[in-house]
Amino acid sequence: MAHPKRKTSKTRRDKRRTHIKAVAPTVAACSNCGATHLYHRVCPECGYYKGQLAVEKEAKA
Repeated sequence: MAHPKRKTSKTRRDKRRTHIKAVAPTVAACSNCGATHLYHRVCPECGYYKGQLAVEKEAKA
C-alpha cells in the first residue's frame, strides 16, 4: 500500500472538492397544462409528452 509522505492541507483538499456538489434538476413547463415536470419525462399532472397524450390519467373524484 502506498502511504502519503506529507499531510494534505485543508486548502488543497478543499480545492480538489470544489466540483463535488449537488445539482438542481432541470425542469420544464408542460405545453398542455403548464405544470412543471422533469425534462424528457411525461407530465405527471396531465400525462402529455411533446404535445401528445402518452399516459391516460384518471379523473380525480
